[in-house]
Amino acid sequence: MFSTTPTFNLKVVLKETGLAADTLRAWERRYGLPMPQRSEGGHRLYSQHDIETIKWLMKRQAEGLSISRAVDLWKEQLASGSDPLAGSVSQSPATLTTYSSPDTNLNSLCDAWTQACMDFNESAAEQVLNQAFSMFPLEVVCMDVLQKGMSEIGSLWYGNQASVQQEHFASALAMRRLDALLIATPAPTQNKTVIVGCPPDEWHTFTPLLLALLLRRRGLNVIYLGANVPAERFAETVKDVKADLVILVAQQLISAATLQQTALVLSGKKIPVAFGGRIFNLHSNLTEYIAGYFLGGEVASAMNEIETLLTGTLKQHGSKIASQMHIVAHQAYQSKRAYIELTVKELLLPLSISPEEIKTSIHFLGENINAALQLGDMSYVSAEVDWLKSLLNAYQTPPEQLIHFMETYSRAVDKNINGQGKPIFEWFSAEVEKLKAT
Repeated sequence: MFSTTPTFNLKVVLKETGLAADTLRAWERRYGLPMPQRSEGGHRLYSQHDIETIKWLMKRQAEGLSISRAVDLWKEQLASGSDPLAGSVSQSPATLTTYSSPDTNLNSLCDAWTQACMDFNESAAEQVLNQAFSMFPLEVVCMDVLQKGMSEIGSLWYGNQASVQQEHFASALAMRRLDALLIATPAPTQNKTVIVGCPPDEWHTFTPLLLALLLRRRGLNVIYLGANVPAERFAETVKDVKADLVILVAQQLISAATLQQTALVLSGKKIPVAFGGRIFNLHSNLTEYIAGYFLGGEVASAMNEIETLLTGTLKQHGSKIASQMHIVAHQAYQSKRAYIELTVKELLLPLSISPEEIKTSIHFLGENINAALQLGDMSYVSAEVDWLKSLLNAYQTPPEQLIHFMETYSRAVDKNINGQGKPIFEWFSAEVEKLKAT
């Protein structure tokens, strides 16, 4: 199906496949794949069939196979009379854009993958990953290229330097690759079962999926439940599969509050819980309000913590509860929130952002106030308000408009729950003073 005429030199092959020259030479020497011919001057010449063979081997690697196993699979298919390349579609080397860097360290590969995603260049992003997986262990690429790249793009989005479309595009590519790797993992070799998932209102699944993949590659039986899982579903699944541990991941303040509730339900049923996520790295004292074992701030170290937990040598701690003042304010805020938000809309002077963005901002702030009161500290909201500041900056909104927005919200709280919202008033007052000072 593909031409076997030796046409392309080594430079073209490396550009199209993204494979490192040393790696390609090692494959040729050890496995006899591909099998280039030589020019009269002794230089390697490759056919289109050779190039597609290299891509096929790299794809098998990306799915979790070792190169030796990929070569064996290639030979098995040829021996059975089937063409491993059947159904493959060729792309002319002359028309390809490569994002492979002449530097092949992990930082360069991460930068190249991030840039390809920002440019919506799917083939280039896949090319970079194929190159990375051909050079480094799977676990290293997942954490130092995919996870680091996703974090960088998330930071750019948070600072209004990347669009939501760019963030979603990168996330879709990363998740698709992790899904393929997860499917390709071998059967469990340990008799321990771990459930991994997100609590209600948490939709960012990259980290829990990465955890599931890395734990499976350590031989554990992992049940991955995905995003936005009700507490009852975790408890039911633990009972059905006799799980030894539940791992919950939250990235936002809002989902930290639902994680707290989920962990409380599970601990009440004597089900061991471990947890982690971005929000706990931002607020270290937040872990004290969760009934479970905090896995730390890094995925790599979390792997060892999980294996230690499964031996039963570590005990999870109980959780603190919010102060009575926060409990009272939380109950009052929950009961009057709809009236508060209606009052904000009535009192708010026109802002230089769209009505839909104003509606989103009011809802977003309300969700975070509700979560912070439940977790016992309104200061948690301060970091989340940076998002609102970035939104207004993107619209070139004068700082006075954000101050007006905050003061209006505070007056609406005072109007509807006067006397019971002290933590809310104090936080708004401090935030407005900080804004005025800048």
